[in-house]
Amino acid sequence: MECCIPHRHHHFSTKLCFSFSSLCASKSFIAPPKRPSTARTFPLRALISNTRSSSASTSSFTWDDVVRVSQPDHVPHDSSDLSGFFEKIEVCNRGSERQSEFIRFIIEDQIVGYIHNGFVDRLRTFKDVFVFPRSNSDGGRFQSYVTLHEMLKTPEDRTRVVGEVIKCLGEEELIPGIRNELYPVVSSFGSPVYFSLERAAAPYFGIKAYGVHMNGFVEKDGEKFLWIGKRSEVKPTFPGMLDHLVAGGLPYGISCGENVMKECEEEAGIPQSISHKAVPIGAVSYADIEGYRYKRDFLFCYDLKLPDSFLPNNQDGEVESFKLIPVKNVANIIRRTHFFKPNCSLVIIDFLFRHGYFFSIVSAICFDPFDLSFNHFQTYA
Repeated sequence: MECCIPHRHHHFSTKLCFSFSSLCASKSFIAPPKRPSTARTFPLRALISNTRSSSASTSSFTWDDVVRVSQPDHVPHDSSDLSGFFEKIEVCNRGSERQSEFIRFIIEDQIVGYIHNGFVDRLRTFKDVFVFPRSNSDGGRFQSYVTLHEMLKTPEDRTRVVGEVIKCLGEEELIPGIRNELYPVVSSFGSPVYFSLERAAAPYFGIKAYGVHMNGFVEKDGEKFLWIGKRSEVKPTFPGMLDHLVAGGLPYGISCGENVMKECEEEAGIPQSISHKAVPIGAVSYADIEGYRYKRDFLFCYDLKLPDSFLPNNQDGEVESFKLIPVKNVANIIRRTHFFKPNCSLVIIDFLFRHGYFFSIVSAICFDPFDLSFNHFQTYA
């Protein structure tokens, strides 16, 4: 794997420096009530069902709704209200108070993930695959952790045997939405791959998952516009919601740049003669706990300036339609609604910062608006 992160990584956290004010949004666009934090008292199937509902519910808005709510005069006088942006960051960073409910998943002495105690109970039935030693690595206190059976020594054997477990759990609907797409299990990006895991299972094992998101934009008469996609209603996750022009997970065995060009062709019909110009501009990460799922995602972000004449054309059936929207109006959609797939909002908020759309607001407010941590990255090979 290789990815070039030229200058920074934003960890979008929930450590905000001010109290949220009420969202300036009509009731039809207000988010559903937050999920309860009492997951440990739920039976396993009920908890999995709860988790699935957050990403599998069908949207009920049209492009007309999107255009209407994006207009500056739809909610007058909210241009200096940042609470809607903060809320989108919070949505991707829930459950930090529940980290103690997860135990470490360790391979070859390296922590590769975190698994909920309740889900561990189900894994204990696969005695030839998972074992549960105890260690005193935490200040003399003995703690349990999960690892793989010592007979599973090679990445190929681990992938095959764990894959059979995932297939079984999928048939029981304990891991919904099996995609038959493998993610590498690593301790950090660019480190050795211990085995490969079904994408749908990644949050149940708390592994780090990597993806690419690309902002496809156009400039007309000095104004920037973003191409926005509306996901197919038959997508297993976030059907019908707004999305980037191009985005996708980073499977095993493909580089970020190769993946961007592949996704450009599949999702928007962008030829390599254009997509090879996509510029890596940084990364966004977040950590979200919901039920038994612990999503630890790291998104490599790209910008691609497109020709005025370009019209996207979906090739893989995953996007229903596209629309070109002024960037300032896209900001309003994020601020006022929950129309976007949650992690897309984070990447677009980063785009708004980098392209100067927040400067006039933030410069008048005396706090660090997102409590971002900035790290410098080098090229990984």
